[in-house]
Amino acid sequence: MTIMTVDATRRAQNVSACSFDVFDTFLLRACTTPDGVFEGVFQRCCIAEKFPKMSASFVQHRIQAEARARKVSQERCGSTEVRIADIYKYFPFRLFGLTRDALHDLAQIEFETELELCRVNPEMLEQYLDMKRGGFRVGFISDTYWSTDQLAQLLRSCSPGLSWDFLYASCDHGSSKSEALFEAYLAEQGIDAASSFHVGDNHTADIKGARRHGIRPRYYPQAGAALASKFQRETSIFELLCPDQPSRLDCGARTLRRAVTAKSAEPAPAFDLGVTVLGPVMAAFDAFISARRSALAREGARVAVGFLGRDGLLPHRVWQANHGETGAYIEINRRVSLVGSADTLEPLCELLGRVVKIDAATFIDIVKVQPPAVMKFFAQYPDGIASGRELADALPDLMDPREITDIAAGVRTRLLTYLRAHIRDFDGCTDLILVDLGYSASVQKSLRRIFDREGIRIRLHGAYLLTLDDAFDGISDDDTAEGLISDRVVTPHVKRMLIRNVALLEQLCCSREGSARDYRSGEVLREGDQRPAAQLALATEVQSGTLAYVSRARELAPRYGLQPDAAPAVAARWTAAVLGRLLLLPDDDELALLGGIKHDVNLGTPALAPLLDADFVNDSIIARGLMTACTAPAPPMWLAGSFAALSPSHAYLYTLFGANRLPASVFGEALCGTLQVGLFERNGQASLEAISVYHTGLGDLRLRIPLSRRMAIATIVLPLAKLTRDGMLHGITVQYGESAAKAAEGSNVTAIAEGRLIDVGLERRGRHFRATSDDGMLLIPVDGFEDDVAIYTVALTALDHDRILAVADRDGNGAASATLTWRSARGMPTTNNNS
Repeated sequence: MTIMTVDATRRAQNVSACSFDVFDTFLLRACTTPDGVFEGVFQRCCIAEKFPKMSASFVQHRIQAEARARKVSQERCGSTEVRIADIYKYFPFRLFGLTRDALHDLAQIEFETELELCRVNPEMLEQYLDMKRGGFRVGFISDTYWSTDQLAQLLRSCSPGLSWDFLYASCDHGSSKSEALFEAYLAEQGIDAASSFHVGDNHTADIKGARRHGIRPRYYPQAGAALASKFQRETSIFELLCPDQPSRLDCGARTLRRAVTAKSAEPAPAFDLGVTVLGPVMAAFDAFISARRSALAREGARVAVGFLGRDGLLPHRVWQANHGETGAYIEINRRVSLVGSADTLEPLCELLGRVVKIDAATFIDIVKVQPPAVMKFFAQYPDGIASGRELADALPDLMDPREITDIAAGVRTRLLTYLRAHIRDFDGCTDLILVDLGYSASVQKSLRRIFDREGIRIRLHGAYLLTLDDAFDGISDDDTAEGLISDRVVTPHVKRMLIRNVALLEQLCCSREGSARDYRSGEVLREGDQRPAAQLALATEVQSGTLAYVSRARELAPRYGLQPDAAPAVAARWTAAVLGRLLLLPDDDELALLGGIKHDVNLGTPALAPLLDADFVNDSIIARGLMTACTAPAPPMWLAGSFAALSPSHAYLYTLFGANRLPASVFGEALCGTLQVGLFERNGQASLEAISVYHTGLGDLRLRIPLSRRMAIATIVLPLAKLTRDGMLHGITVQYGESAAKAAEGSNVTAIAEGRLIDVGLERRGRHFRATSDDGMLLIPVDGFEDDVAIYTVALTALDHDRILAVADRDGNGAASATLTWRSARGMPTTNNNS
């Protein structure tokens, strides 16, 4: 027989096969990442009782033990393959109060944890069975420290009755898929590589490894690059917002998100945002509301559920998708409910005090009357526009309290008619759950006062996504209020940061109609909606994606054996992380998609406030420093997004500040010397003034030049070359006030246009400048101003110096030295650059 005949006979005997990777392909784990198994081991063993806060340490030591075991195996055997017992040999037992006798116990607990967390992937199981029915030999090839017998037990535990033609565990063969495991599989099984497939999630081991041996690979990634990046940021946010909490065990919520996303086509960006981010948040919120209703029903209550318009629309749509027509969408806002509950002027004053600007027409629309004294009040102001705070302070002297009681009685009558028309069996229910995004239960409190005045005994229960829990002490003893993301989940500092940026969420959840202003014959009367049509269409698309997620998650969760809401506390923490990631660390695609959204003030005014304003944040950092910019009042409404528009690092620094992790001593500013600048007056006279120079925690320089109106300065001459011959000019701003302190504290910052600056002995290109001589300077024009003081601030980075250290020399009064001294961080001799 010839060699060619032998080869032909062998090819005829070869068969086609389909092999599957095991972990994260055929089997999925109900945790955020594979090392969630290690976190599960910690929770299951006795260590958690002795050292409850050492979960992260345990996980990291388990990872390090595996790395050491693989390194030793490589040195001794030429392969990194190890078994589970080999790994635990390098675990620091004593650190966790254990002896080495615990090695086999920990290995067994880890295997039991795998059994608990692993689920069969129904999509892969269908492919597996299809290939089997198609005549292919089917089986598994896995890079793992679990033996073949252990793999078999795992597979049959997740899919009882499952059978296979082959099963390869890398640790039993001393070689991985990236090495010789595929080669051994092909040889031992007599597989025809060219007509066979391998399915896996690891691009290096599964795809490149299979392709190198002629096997056709099928890539099954756990998540695309964009979603994987969101997951990484979410984990970072989780660890910041919920420190000392297990960050890997989420009851399968992330696994479900991956499954839902994998079922989605390539959707529009807004739809995708709903599927990948807002959908999981709203699904968890819906489960929270449902649990509250079930708890009340078990107590024998007759419960109605009402979703407060306008931004309660999306939670209501999710509720309808999951529970049918068992909840009402009721359009009640803070303004209407406060007026309806008033028996004094105090609630109205409280409301008006929150309004930035208000005119007579808006006031009339709120209270439905036009007292002559109030009209005279508005007439005193330019264009008839006053601040809400000024009106609130003056109102007790402008209106008779009896006027507001008559107005309130009318509003109550019309509001109750509306509620009876829209809440089924309103008068027969004992308890009403009010659902809203949050935050301080103002509508709930007002509605309680309305019910009490009208003799209505219905108990009220607030169910909120986010809560300011310190505002709940004033709630009636028979009523309740609870938030999914409460102060039991994150700290009050974190909560206020989230709520400071929540306007984005409000707009995405909101209805397309204007806010309620009154009621007539059981129907709502609305204000006009000033928001652009494109913005409304964007929100509608996001809501559609949210509903698509909810529908698919409801279908897939039981198929995958996942219960993301099984542990309410865990669900709440991860909801905070998912929402917090969007609000605090948006990616560039999200900024481009959402940055143009406007926020309507929703207090009877047609004003639209910008959601995003990177220039405002940049100017605030220049004028007031990073720490102060982090506390800037609205607008912009989305402060974190405005930081993110500068850079991801800026957004992360802002998040650290909100989590109380940004120490002022590191990221504040420190005096590092003084510099003389020239001041040219309008009459032609000139003088030199010493100004303070500071360095920031990011290594930049900041110079503040205070001017009084009496000085009549026309131009500031800044000798930039005395600071640095080569640098980056970040910008120049000016603030005004009745004193230097008032000006420095003010949030109204004006940037000096780059085109107005005059170069003398400087070359500037964009922000970069280079001095052509030691006398290079920048001339800054000074406009006339009405306030007493103006403060000009210059921010720059020196590119030709080492890090500049703070001034160490101080006089007896603690004042800094009057000489600008550059102090090298490398210990070089100091040099006076001000000579």
